[in-house]
Amino acid sequence: MAWIFLLIAGLFEIVWAYSMKLSDGFTRPVASAVTIAAMIVSFALLSLAMRTLPLGTAYAIWTGIGALGAFVVGILVLGEHATPMRIASAALILTGIIGLKLSGGAPPEA
Repeated sequence: MAWIFLLIAGLFEIVWAYSMKLSDGFTRPVASAVTIAAMIVSFALLSLAMRTLPLGTAYAIWTGIGALGAFVVGILVLGEHATPMRIASAALILTGIIGLKLSGGAPPEA
C-alpha cells in the first residue's frame, strides 16, 4: 500500500507544480488554492508511504515522479522545448526511480 500512496503523492506533486505555474506567483486565487490543496494531499500521502518505506527511497521517488511529470507537462501543455539533452536527463531520473524501486525499498523486519 505504501507504494500506491507514494505514486499518488507523486501525481499530486505534478498537480501542485503545474498549478503553481498557473498561479502566477500566487496572484491567481483559484490556481493558488489548487496548489495549496494539492501540496497538502501530496505531503500527507508521502508521510503515509514513509511509515513503511525508507526516507531516502520514498523522498527520491516522490521528487522523481514530480520532476518527470512536471517535465512532461511542461513539454506537452506549456510548449517547453524537448531538447535531446533535456530528454536524456529526464531518462536518467527515470532510471534512478526504477533502480530505487527494484532495490526493495522496505527495511528488513527486526
